[in-house]
Amino acid sequence: MYAGFERGTSRRARTGLRDILRYDPNNLDNRDPEFVMRAVDALEPSLRRLFDPHIYGLHRIPEGPGLYVGNHNGGLLAPDIFIMGLTLARELGLDQLPYGLAHELPLKWPGMGPMLMRLGAVRASHENARKILDRGRKILVYPGGDIDSMRPSRDRNKVIFGRRRGYIRLALRESIPILPVVTAGAHSGWVVFSDGRGLARALRVDRLLRVKVFPLVLSIPWGLTLGPPPPYLPVPTRVLQEFLDPIHFDRLGPEAAEDVEYVERCHLLVLHRMQRALLRLADERRKLGRWPGR
Repeated sequence: MYAGFERGTSRRARTGLRDILRYDPNNLDNRDPEFVMRAVDALEPSLRRLFDPHIYGLHRIPEGPGLYVGNHNGGLLAPDIFIMGLTLARELGLDQLPYGLAHELPLKWPGMGPMLMRLGAVRASHENARKILDRGRKILVYPGGDIDSMRPSRDRNKVIFGRRRGYIRLALRESIPILPVVTAGAHSGWVVFSDGRGLARALRVDRLLRVKVFPLVLSIPWGLTLGPPPPYLPVPTRVLQEFLDPIHFDRLGPEAAEDVEYVERCHLLVLHRMQRALLRLADERRKLGRWPGR
C-alpha cells in the first residue's frame, strides 16, 4: 500500500511522508538544540513586533522536574507556546525548556510534525511523561487542549479545562509540583464566534479525529471559516504571561492519584488560581493598552 501511495503522489508529498517516518513521536532525542536556537532567532523579531510580550515571575521557577500547566490560546498558531519557549530559552537556557506533551494528530502532519518534534514535542502519554521526568526535565501541558485554544472570543479571559484531570493524576503519581503559567492577550489575534462542540459531536469528528471542536472563526487571510482553521496571520495584540508560584499537594503517590474526590479538589485549586491570575493580567493589559506600540 505504501508503494502505491508513493507512485500516486508528488515528490513534495513523498518527501513529507519520509520526513514523518524518520521521527518517532515517543523519542525524546528528536529535540535538536541547534534547530531550537535557530527557531528562536528566526521567530523572536516577529513575536516581539506582533505581541510585545510582557513576562513576569521567572524567579518563581524551581529547579528540577515539574509540570508546567498553561491556559491555551490561538488555535494551531499557539503564540503562548512560542512566547514561553522564547523566554525560557533566552533567559534561563535550553536546559530549562520543557518538553511538550502533544496531541498525536499534529505530530503526524508533514512539515509541522517533524518541526514540533525537533522543538521538543512528544506524543502525550504517561509513559513519555515518566521518561521526561526521569531525565530531571520539565513537562508542558495544556489540559484544556482544543476546547481552550479554540474557545469563543467572548471567553478569551476564561480558563477552560473541561473534564480533563490527567494532568493532576500525573503530578500526584510522579510527586512533582504543578507550575502554572498564565497568558492574557494571546487569544485576541483572531475572532472565534463559536467553538462548535455540538457540531463536532454531530459530525463525529470527536471520535474520528479526537478533537472536540468545530469552530466558526474569522482570521487573516482565510476570512470566515468553519472547522479547525489552518495557521493564520494574527492581528497584533499585546500579550502578558506570568509564571505563578509552584503548587505542591499534601498527598502524593499512586493512591492519591486514584482518589477521585482528591483529584477534583486539586484540579479546582489549580483552576481557580490560574483564573484569578488571568483576570488580573487581563485588567493590567487593559491599562497598558491591548495593542503593541501604545
